[in-house]
Amino acid sequence: MLQTQGLYRSFRSIPAVQDVSFTVSAGEIVGFLGPNGAGKSTTVKMITGMLRPDDGRVLFEARDIRDNLPAYRSLLGYVPEEAHLYAYLSGFEYLQLVGRLRGIGERPLRARASELLRLLDLESWQHSPISSYSKGMRQRVLIAAALLHNPRLLIFDEPLSGLDVVSARLFKDLLEILAGQGRAILYISHVLETVEQICNRVIVIAKGRVVADARPAELVKLKGLPNLESVFAQLVEQQETRRVARDIVDVIEASHA
Repeated sequence: MLQTQGLYRSFRSIPAVQDVSFTVSAGEIVGFLGPNGAGKSTTVKMITGMLRPDDGRVLFEARDIRDNLPAYRSLLGYVPEEAHLYAYLSGFEYLQLVGRLRGIGERPLRARASELLRLLDLESWQHSPISSYSKGMRQRVLIAAALLHNPRLLIFDEPLSGLDVVSARLFKDLLEILAGQGRAILYISHVLETVEQICNRVIVIAKGRVVADARPAELVKLKGLPNLESVFAQLVEQQETRRVARDIVDVIEASHA
């Protein structure tokens, strides 16, 4: 369904993404992992159409997304890592704005927005300004906005950020149902335990290049390590964190000597 082919993008002649190629098929939940600065955000911006690649293509159902970006975006639901909401709007008004931009008729839009807010436990807050919402409440509004137009491709960037235990469990169940209906889901997160639980496949990117693409259990078995977190640390050549932590403590203790 979604395919990236040899994506390349540089900034000031410094490569950020190099030859990134992968697919996300209908019904798959694919984890997209990498340390800070690995090229995840740049790749996601190219997939959503916000950034044009210097080379390579993004295809959706075998068509280059840049042939008709508005049509592609009408099939895409996206929850960004940073919540940029209009704080002076209420949750209901924000969903109305998003729905109108998506071309949803007023009557079905009002009904759908109200019902989504109710199901996400925001009914009593739906007419309050978003400025009064907690981080978790804002995240639930973003999730509702991403689902409002019934998309076929979903991209979630740290979607559990700020969610309480119940909301996080609801979201995980929702992902399974959406994937079961044949939607393609790209899931970006640093919470590797959750990725290991819910993703069919994981793609690991480091220094702008894909360094692994396999099922979590296959990666763990192949590397002979206890869990996905250990595999990730090895793949991205992560520094030995225990040693660095000890060095930090040595520094702060020395400063008081």
